[in-house]
Amino acid sequence: MAAHRLWPGVCRLFAMGPELGSARRAYSAFQAFTEVLRLPSKQLTKLVFPLQELHGHFVPGSRPDLHLNIFHPSLEDIARAESFFTASARNRIEYLTSAVRLDHAPDLRHPEVCFIGRSNVGKSSLIKALFSLAPEVEVRVSKKPGHTKKINFYKVGKYFTLADMPGYGYRAPEDFVDMVETYLKERKNLMRTFLLVDSVVGIQKADNIAIEMCEEFALPYVMVLTKIDKSSKGHLLKQVLQIQKFVDTKTQGCFPQLFPVSLSVMSDYL
Repeated sequence: MAAHRLWPGVCRLFAMGPELGSARRAYSAFQAFTEVLRLPSKQLTKLVFPLQELHGHFVPGSRPDLHLNIFHPSLEDIARAESFFTASARNRIEYLTSAVRLDHAPDLRHPEVCFIGRSNVGKSSLIKALFSLAPEVEVRVSKKPGHTKKINFYKVGKYFTLADMPGYGYRAPEDFVDMVETYLKERKNLMRTFLLVDSVVGIQKADNIAIEMCEEFALPYVMVLTKIDKSSKGHLLKQVLQIQKFVDTKTQGCFPQLFPVSLSVMSDYL
């Protein structure tokens, strides 16, 4: 039951439905979301629903074998998701602890989600953006890519715990595979894994190792495409379609919706 309560709020944080024409209505009392709703419609679509914008670059019927899965949460869903990350006296958001191995990790009853990705993929920036409504939370990052050696745990109110995994690839910890494999395989309260992929370069060999672990352990996971503002529309569309085809044909546990995020948008929250 915990997973069913957790998933709608977390995944809807990354997407927006087609109700953009009525987006001026005050569905949310939270400042950040209210500011987004005041944007012009074109800018609003680009900001919160980039996959919809990419659809405009399709030639109808040109590639019937390729498609984009698009998730349509309501504005109420997005406002509710934002409330999860809004710190208050009744909704404490805080750094808990760090661990170098699973047996050092806190024994928690709350559902847990983890964020995993290659070094310098934008994971820390995304987590900082998620915690932008809780500015007192210090997201622990290394000054140099690949120097983070621990799993960092954060409490998100009464809803769930967020685990920030060390980046893999460049200068990853020597025992990274063992650390992550043990965590993914044995963490009993892990309900969802967010796997970040650099949209500029697509799925790399190191990403495939993480994907294979998620598939082998039958874990539900989501693929988040970062740095979508760093490519031309044509290159981004090509990468998105290739990754979407990979998800459709090569995975079983991956959520069919891709969630793109922009570095420039995230930096607005930092």
